[in-house]
Amino acid sequence: MRDMLQFYIDGKWVDPATPNTLDVINPATEEPCGRISLGSAADVDLAVAAAKRAETDFAATSREQRIELLESVLSEFMKRYDDVAEAVMEEMGAPWGFAKSAQTGSGPHHIKAAIRALKAFSFEERNRSTLVVKEPIGVCALITPWNWPVNQVVVKVAPAMAAGCTMVLKPSEIAPFDAIIVTAAAEFIPPPLIGQLAESGLMIIPVGSPFFVQTLMLVQKRDGKTISTNLMPVRFVPFKRADEE
Repeated sequence: MRDMLQFYIDGKWVDPATPNTLDVINPATEEPCGRISLGSAADVDLAVAAAKRAETDFAATSREQRIELLESVLSEFMKRYDDVAEAVMEEMGAPWGFAKSAQTGSGPHHIKAAIRALKAFSFEERNRSTLVVKEPIGVCALITPWNWPVNQVVVKVAPAMAAGCTMVLKPSEIAPFDAIIVTAAAEFIPPPLIGQLAESGLMIIPVGSPFFVQTLMLVQKRDGKTISTNLMPVRFVPFKRADEE
C-alpha cells in the first residue's frame, strides 16, 4: 500500500490545506493499492502563487542550465524506473511487461526528445531589421489523464522545463503514483540544480474533482495570462541601424 498524502509545492512536500483522502484502486484486483490526498482551491492558490514567484528566475535560466536540469531529471528517473513501473502496474492494473516497457519507457524517451529539441531550438531569429525573440509564456496548468500517465506527464512537464515555464501539474487521481514518484526524484538532484528545479515551479497536486479542475483552469486569470498550447510566444524587437546609434 502506498500512502502519498502530500503535495509538492514551492520545492517542498506539504500537507493539503484541508485533509481529504482517496483510495486508489487497482483495476486488476479491484482492491485499494494506496491513498492520496485530494486538493482544494486553497491548494491551487498556494501552488499558483509559488509558481508565479518562481516565474522570472526560471525564465532567466540559460539553455545550458535547462539542459543540465533535464539531464539530471532523466538520471534520477532511471534510478527509479522499476518503482515507477510497479506504480503503473498497481494504479492501472497493467501487466508487468506492458507497464515496464511501454508505459514507463515513454518517460525517458520524451525527456531525451525534449533535451534534443532544446539543444537545437532557436530562441532568437533575425528577420531583416527585426529580432524575433521566443520567451516563456509563464505559469502553465498541466492536467493529465490516467491511461498513459507517465507519457502524458512527461510530454507536458519536460517541454515546459525546456521552454523555461513554471507549472502546476494535476495528474489523474485514478493513476497518480507514477507522477508523485517522478516528482519525488527531484529531491535527489544535486545542488545547484535542485535550486533550478525549485525555481521551475513544478507543483504537483493529485486531485480529480470537477470543481478542482475548473479551479485549476483559473490559473490564467489569477496569473493574468491566458493558458495557451504555445509555450514560447514571440516578441518582436526592432533592430537599430548602425547610423541610428
